[in-house]
Amino acid sequence: MTMRNRTQLLLIALLISLLTFCLSGSRRIAAASQTDDDLTARRRVFAPIGPGLRAVKRGADGKYYLLASPGVGVAIFDAQGKQLSVIGAPPPAPAAGKAVRPAIAFGEDCDVDAQGNIYVADRGYNLVSIFAPDGKLLRSFSANSPISVAALPQGEVAVTSLRGSRLVSIFGSTGRIAREFGDFESLSPREDFNRYLSLGRVLSDPQGRLYYGYTYLPEPLVRQFDRFGYAGQDFQFTGLDAFPEAQAARKEIDRQEKKENLPPSFRSILTAFGVDPVSGEIWMALHNTLLHFDKDGNRLSEYQIYTKDGARLEADIILVEPDRLLIGSDPLGVYDFERPDRKR
Repeated sequence: MTMRNRTQLLLIALLISLLTFCLSGSRRIAAASQTDDDLTARRRVFAPIGPGLRAVKRGADGKYYLLASPGVGVAIFDAQGKQLSVIGAPPPAPAAGKAVRPAIAFGEDCDVDAQGNIYVADRGYNLVSIFAPDGKLLRSFSANSPISVAALPQGEVAVTSLRGSRLVSIFGSTGRIAREFGDFESLSPREDFNRYLSLGRVLSDPQGRLYYGYTYLPEPLVRQFDRFGYAGQDFQFTGLDAFPEAQAARKEIDRQEKKENLPPSFRSILTAFGVDPVSGEIWMALHNTLLHFDKDGNRLSEYQIYTKDGARLEADIILVEPDRLLIGSDPLGVYDFERPDRKR
């Protein structure tokens, strides 16, 4: 072999080594950006609300609305966390012992519009009830087993249901269905399985967009829609980190499919999600794992979340605010977290 050939081979070997080093470094940097980290709450807020917690929303006036069912109703707090009033609480029983119908039987979700009106998805009464800011019942309309509700512009309301024929039903201000959209995911030959696996909750943002979070899909997914039902960005947890639980969920689907006479019953995968009203970024909770996605659907970071006392926090609710995350759990209550992305 000539000296020239040896030199060329040496240069090639050096280039390969350099390329390998760069690639491994890129992988380490990418892995480091998504490494699990502990995120501990600074304090508990809105006590004593905890057992039965279903929703936490913030109004345009800065007030907070906490739904807890059964037994509490919608508790309203000011911006400093002081409780102001309660809407829909069960009335005290009269002396004669005659039962009095509460305004809210079993609230599954609530939302607040720009005028301060409160919308409650009441699965106990099969209604969506709208209350004025002072607590007066304005109107109700029928909805079969509603589980989630989101206020939209022009008096419209988005509702998800255990019995819906599509993912989302949009009701107009008169209480009639204006449109429905969203097909069930096709994961099984059984229609009842596909309906169940496609169940989810809905949130809206200040621009009137809707975000549908699928509770039971093996690969956790939040899908963005405009208010007319046109799908936009997907936010999905995939890859090696998501694979073990997704594989276990698919095996469970296969196992239950063989039991022809039994209805589907699956463990929740996506337990909560929240939308940054300014940036459009998404925060997802898979029990006590918290995931952060940018507005383009790229996963940025992952955390394990804990109360101030070090207990695992199994998230049921996420409210994203400019300077903090409010994460709630039944029965532990609502906790204030510093936004870790604001530390950078």
